[in-house]
Amino acid sequence: MSDEEDDIVLSELSNEELVQQMHDDLYDGLKDEILEGVNILLERGWAPYKVLTEALVEGMRIVGIDFRDGILFVPEVLLAANAMKAGMGILKPLLAETGAPKQGKMVIGTVKGDIHDIGKNLVSMMMEGAGFEVVDLGINNPAENYLEALEKEDADILGMSALLTTTMPYMKVVIDELKAKGVRDNYVVLVGGAPLNEEFGKAIGADAYCRDAAVAVETAKEYMSQRMHNQ
Repeated sequence: MSDEEDDIVLSELSNEELVQQMHDDLYDGLKDEILEGVNILLERGWAPYKVLTEALVEGMRIVGIDFRDGILFVPEVLLAANAMKAGMGILKPLLAETGAPKQGKMVIGTVKGDIHDIGKNLVSMMMEGAGFEVVDLGINNPAENYLEALEKEDADILGMSALLTTTMPYMKVVIDELKAKGVRDNYVVLVGGAPLNEEFGKAIGADAYCRDAAVAVETAKEYMSQRMHNQ
């Protein structure tokens, strides 16, 4: 290598520098660098859970804050989330073997009549990034899809998304259905989407309205830690 070349060689960095560099690479959505970084830390004997929390989740937390504050926008966050997902791909099977602590399990989907999914996908990725297990039902979901999945997956959290004012009221249909079955209190229900607001969330009986993916992650974490204490 010549002196002019200032390319960073990840394998030459100390653990601390490498983790910092990975935060930067996540921020920039650099998938290959994240894959390389994850593998280097594992080779150096890091536990998969440590790699996940210190390199990836912490990196996504920074992305989440800047997204919330309007410094980063959806396309950049999706790139970061994709890089994160790549790293998670390596770690997932290893985490399963080592029995890493689970944050909780979420079923998420866009409601019936609505085919918008960018916001939902962002929430899914950020939740996975924060260590939640996510079952994504996709778009246009009738109430029974949610109910079946919640039961089958033994989930903790239900996330519903809507981008149209005409499909928003369907969220109440789903919550009413949970109540009718006597299982409403088994789940934390989070709702989101551009036309929603806090009052709407309260009115339909959701636990919380989350205005963006970063808020969804924080809210989910708070509810799960409350649940742990109450058990």
